[in-house]
Amino acid sequence: MTAKEIHQKILVLDSHCDTPIMLSRYGLDIGQRTGTGHVDLVRMKEGGVDASFFAIYVSNKWEPYQCTYKALEALASVYDMLDRYPDKAALATDALTARELKRQGRIAIFLGMENAGPIHKDLSLLRLFYKMGVRYITLTHAGNNEVCDSCATKEKRWYGVSPFGRELIAEMNRLGILVDVAHISDEAFYDVLKYSTRPVVSTHSCCRALCDVPRNLTDQMIKDLAAQGGVIQINFNPPFLDKAFSLAVAPLLDAYEEAEEAYRDNPAENEKRMQEAKKALFALPRPSYKRVVDHIDHVVSMVGPDHVGIGSDFDGIEVCPAGLEDVSLLPVITEELYSRGYSYTDIEKIMGGNFLRLL
Repeated sequence: MTAKEIHQKILVLDSHCDTPIMLSRYGLDIGQRTGTGHVDLVRMKEGGVDASFFAIYVSNKWEPYQCTYKALEALASVYDMLDRYPDKAALATDALTARELKRQGRIAIFLGMENAGPIHKDLSLLRLFYKMGVRYITLTHAGNNEVCDSCATKEKRWYGVSPFGRELIAEMNRLGILVDVAHISDEAFYDVLKYSTRPVVSTHSCCRALCDVPRNLTDQMIKDLAAQGGVIQINFNPPFLDKAFSLAVAPLLDAYEEAEEAYRDNPAENEKRMQEAKKALFALPRPSYKRVVDHIDHVVSMVGPDHVGIGSDFDGIEVCPAGLEDVSLLPVITEELYSRGYSYTDIEKIMGGNFLRLL
């Protein structure tokens, strides 16, 4: 069987995609091929993506009630898209539904929540979001919240998981919502392993041994995650794949984000600045898609092929690996795994089966 045949036969799942931002913030119609972002239903089909977790992103900078409103707004935009294109995609909340949708030729759209901010300290809201279809929650993002500390902050609030965070984890375990440890501090990571009675996931992270940044997991963290049955899903974001690129791109990303914000406020006056910042950012040589597979290899070398997968972070990252510029190119990962000697069974696990197992 060729790599192409394997990719077509297995169920391919991406555990983290920020496309709801494109739907709710920009009103993008992803039922058609777009020239914006990394994902639409057409390119997903071309890339052989059978299932994708659309992440409901919430900023730690937003006011508490704004978090809940923004989450509902993003959820509504996903539901509207699914209503518009029932022949192309449908909501899924379990593995069986995803497999049935693949059989029908439709894409399974799962829902995750990136940052527990919309829940406040109210478990009834957690239960409501579960009823709306949310099947994993990333406990925080780039700041400390009511649940735990972030890896992105020097100052810590809880030095791990808060008392409410323990209650939240327990209720997520009871309901069947996966606990996502991406973005959280190292101390919070180990608190999650301590308090969760079910396997946990990191939906879009890489290996700190290959790229030493706080967002990535250490070898010991990966081993401990796997020991409890969990899975790390490798992120495609180049600054998390390669440390040299991370250092080189940092000032360019800052300039790009500042230009983008200025452009939103006043497009006419900031068009040139925006284009110059974008040109400089995209001129920097990026690590290849093969670096994604290097991180997969590293996980497999420590804990075997049952505890790793892919979580692209498409539509949430500014640049992509060379050769993997959008979701239509995803088969290159299967081809690279195949060329490195991975078996059909192992490729099936890595490209979606491991994450489906936890669902």
